[in-house]
Amino acid sequence: MTDPDQKLLLFDFDGVLVDSLDVYEGVVRQCLEAIGKPIISTRADYLTLYQDNFYGELARRGIDLSAFLAELAKVRPHIDTSLIKPLPAMASVLSALAERHRLMLISSNSADVIQVLLTRMNISGCFEAVLGAEFLLDKTEKIVHARKTSGFAKEDVYYVGDTAGDIREARRAGIKSVAVTWGWHERDTLEAVSPDFLIDTPQALFSLLMMETPASGRSISTI
Repeated sequence: MTDPDQKLLLFDFDGVLVDSLDVYEGVVRQCLEAIGKPIISTRADYLTLYQDNFYGELARRGIDLSAFLAELAKVRPHIDTSLIKPLPAMASVLSALAERHRLMLISSNSADVIQVLLTRMNISGCFEAVLGAEFLLDKTEKIVHARKTSGFAKEDVYYVGDTAGDIREARRAGIKSVAVTWGWHERDTLEAVSPDFLIDTPQALFSLLMMETPASGRSISTI
């Protein structure tokens, strides 16, 4: 039986814990060009791939996922992770949250890459599981798996993401969605998909997830 005050906190990785947009825009562009499907030419093009599930959006645009994933597997070992910048404020927030709640990572990225960066941030021990692209491509399915195997009711599970797709996938899983505005999608894009909570700072995120009232001056919105 779970502690009645304990929550299951699920986090996206890229954009929420680290600044990796430049790196992965380049990686995805390279993979698409290699398989003869150069469907993105600008950052705006790239970010539209995250209006819903990333891999599902690629498939809807006629991309052969097997070919894309095969190319990605070739490129991934050569990604320079030193160019991915951890967001320092998130490390202390996650360490504090892990003392009270259960935390997992759910991402479209590779679990191996994520583990390298978690170790660099000294927070690998905060997460009891990392469900990356190797596990399943659909985040909704990963969220449902995490919730059921952990024994939490839907109302006690939160997914923290930074794209419209993250919010849509959390909603399909029937859990609470938390959109953060320091990631890949702009505030207006996030507001348009009506997350349960819209958060502007890591400190406000901590206050929300610890069920405290944010101090005056912190930006936290409930939609």
